[in-house]
Amino acid sequence: MSRSTRRLTVAQALVRFLAAQHTERDGVRHRLIAGTWGIFGHGNVAGLGQALLEAGEESMPFHQGRNEQAMVHAAVGYARQLNRLSAQAVTTSIGPGATNLVTGAALATVNRLPVLLLPGDYFATRAADPLLQQLEHPVEADLSVNDTLRPVSRYFDRITRPEALIPSALNAMRVLADPVETGAVTLALPQDVQAEAYDWPEEFFADRIWHVRRPAPEPSELAAAVEAVRAAGRPVIIAGGGVHHSEAESALKEFVEATGIPVASTQAGKGSLRHDHPADLGGVGHTGTSVADDLARTADLVIGVGTRYTDFTTASATLFQNPDVRFLNLNVTAFDAHKLSARTLVADARAGLRALTEALSGHRVDAVYEAEYRTGKERWEQVVDAAYRADDEHAVPTQTQVLGALDAVVGDDDVVINAAGSLPGDLHKLWRARSPRQYHLEYGYSCMGYEIPAGIGVQQAAPGTPVWSLVGDGTYLMMPTEIVTAVQEGLPVNLVLIQNHGYASIGGLSETVGAERFGTAYRYRAADGTFTGAPLPVDLAANAASLGMDVLRAKTVRELRDALATARASDRPTCVYVETDPTPTAPAAEAWWDVPVAEVASREAATRAREAYDQSVVDRRRHL
Repeated sequence: MSRSTRRLTVAQALVRFLAAQHTERDGVRHRLIAGTWGIFGHGNVAGLGQALLEAGEESMPFHQGRNEQAMVHAAVGYARQLNRLSAQAVTTSIGPGATNLVTGAALATVNRLPVLLLPGDYFATRAADPLLQQLEHPVEADLSVNDTLRPVSRYFDRITRPEALIPSALNAMRVLADPVETGAVTLALPQDVQAEAYDWPEEFFADRIWHVRRPAPEPSELAAAVEAVRAAGRPVIIAGGGVHHSEAESALKEFVEATGIPVASTQAGKGSLRHDHPADLGGVGHTGTSVADDLARTADLVIGVGTRYTDFTTASATLFQNPDVRFLNLNVTAFDAHKLSARTLVADARAGLRALTEALSGHRVDAVYEAEYRTGKERWEQVVDAAYRADDEHAVPTQTQVLGALDAVVGDDDVVINAAGSLPGDLHKLWRARSPRQYHLEYGYSCMGYEIPAGIGVQQAAPGTPVWSLVGDGTYLMMPTEIVTAVQEGLPVNLVLIQNHGYASIGGLSETVGAERFGTAYRYRAADGTFTGAPLPVDLAANAASLGMDVLRAKTVRELRDALATARASDRPTCVYVETDPTPTAPAAEAWWDVPVAEVASREAATRAREAYDQSVVDRRRHL
């Protein structure tokens, strides 16, 4: 019996295959690969470029980017907004286009977010060798620049034969759709293979559904977890990004309201509870709130839900100071569940929380403990009010007053995006998240330049949603190029551009570690050769306008509030530009962060910083 086949190039077959892939969770279906970003060069123009043209927008939407790294950021923002159930692909040429993917790929994999990377590669036949932009290695002839993507990809393959695409494409989809395995997936495509024809089995192009599992906890692990919770007098939950990815916010709320256990959140988990819930303590760790960190220090049981326990969360292993503290980790990934020598509950966050709620029926923490953390929360809300308040509306705003003005303008469903600089700390401490997806902080990789392209991805995933990309001048200068993409696509991303003339966050850190703000200011060179002269006459607002954005300049708190309201009402990409008062107004760090300081130094600032470091590092402990 003959099998039906279709003759297509490898690139045409891949595009057709991708268009037929879907995920399904809880009975809801999504396209797994909803579109493809691309910049074309000789490594992909005749292969994937021709295939995308032939497929058409209905089969595979195409998005034109300006920077390959930024295209990955946009795809990551898209996938995060849709809880990892839908993703996008990114195609590039060989050479610098491919290596520009590496940072974005690392960001995706660190944050456990799916993106499919399709870089061009050398000739598999070696008919043209070496070709333009090919890296030659004297003893590894099969090595190319795409191999830099191996350590930052969750799955990598180089397709050197047409028929090899079939198992590799299926494996790629398996990884992208798996909540345990997901991250960046790379299929490196030699440019001659992209254009090579093959007789493909029709079954390869059939609609395929990848079921996204919700594994339930094993009975023995659940019983041990219940025992641990019942025995705890001062339990606290640390909610991570897994709560959002699992859409477990309602299950968390039910668990908290049944047990009275309070919730502190990581950067990725903020918004797991609405900010005004009496059990929401806000951020935890180095950039956390005082109430969250105080409870973490005295907790006898830390219940991690969907968290990786990064050093910011654990205050570099100094936060959890109760001698009897133990950990219970609910995570779909066993790798993360076993951290800190925890009792494990390897399960989907929503399934695990619901199982715990049922098994703990009737259990509740002591009323005195509840009253303690609620009082602490009320005190912290006064701190937030003070940081947001502007007594003089005609004054130049501080950075925290910028956040206060934005807080007064946004609606519950607006999305606020940030990744790097001093803003992540201020936002983690102060932002009042009103919905699960409002707070969009990329702080796994903390990549400068993420915010603008991510805003585009979020807009694509949630049309009509007001999106705010918050950046300082340092981050803006890293990657403003996708402003052009937002203008081209008619996506009304709102950019809040804060000018503070340098790397404010690292400048502050530099001062605390004895590096005296060296190399962190955007200023002219002074007579002594240092960058301590006058601020540079750079007009970033004019730059944003030149790329096609509407620009609103705000010099005072009142002007800022008006500009933000105007931007929110606009149907065009709009930049609100504001120079801020550099006076620190954010609350000080409530917990330590380990940045090693020079053990010996000739400068007094570094010597003093080392003394402070030695006093802090003694609190670090291993939880065994």
